[in-house]
Amino acid sequence: MHLHPVATYRYKTLQLHIHADIVTVTLYRPDKKNAMSIEMMNELLQVAEHLRKDRTLRAVILTGTKDSFCSGIDLGDLNQPKRQAWIAWQLIKPTRSLFQAVCLVWRELPMPVLAALSGHCLGAGLQLALACDVRFAHPEAKFAIMEGKWGLVADMGLSRTAIGTVRLDALKALAMSADICDAHAALDCGLITYISADPLDAANDLAAAIANRSPDAVQASKVLMNGMYPASGVTLYREKLWQLKLLLGRNRPRAQKKVKDSSVSFAPRQW
Repeated sequence: MHLHPVATYRYKTLQLHIHADIVTVTLYRPDKKNAMSIEMMNELLQVAEHLRKDRTLRAVILTGTKDSFCSGIDLGDLNQPKRQAWIAWQLIKPTRSLFQAVCLVWRELPMPVLAALSGHCLGAGLQLALACDVRFAHPEAKFAIMEGKWGLVADMGLSRTAIGTVRLDALKALAMSADICDAHAALDCGLITYISADPLDAANDLAAAIANRSPDAVQASKVLMNGMYPASGVTLYREKLWQLKLLLGRNRPRAQKKVKDSSVSFAPRQW
């Protein structure tokens, strides 16, 4: 019996299960609706790097615990004063930010990555899901690009993962409004691939079918189809540049206040 190295690690914010060379990675912060903390981001990257090196694995399934995939970034963790210099560095450094890397790493794994979504799939959670190759969602799941609500912009690789997947006009509407949509609207515009009463079972069924095919052919399909839309590092740079401008801008504090007080007015557009 092959012992997968990734199975020997223990994580604080994730749970791992491996069966028949299919690994299920479960976001595990049930008390926070699986909100993505810095610790979870680092652990997701660690897991992905272990998975990348294991040539016997046939598929990966990303899901969440307690009927929620991910409710977005953990703002309480992110807004700590000690984090501010670190966040600034993530936005100005020439390479990918941690926020971009934690999503894009799944798109770049050599094996297929399937998402099983239920409950909340908001903000960072939606951007993580979009980096997966196929997304199964419960009919009552909710989706949103929430960053606009806080006066920010989606900056976790969305400008790359949404290309060829999400209908552009719908993507703009969701990003600009920060509105929440249901699974049927998400299916219509391409945020998800399928609706299923049991997304995890559906993901396992597809993973089992994929595992019955040549792993080399499966990898080739993923690489070639991802390459149908040439990637540019400029898009990721623009994500970081605009996020930095928004964080330093005069309307960002107003956006935060408006979440609790609808009477707050915005200043005229700065740029």
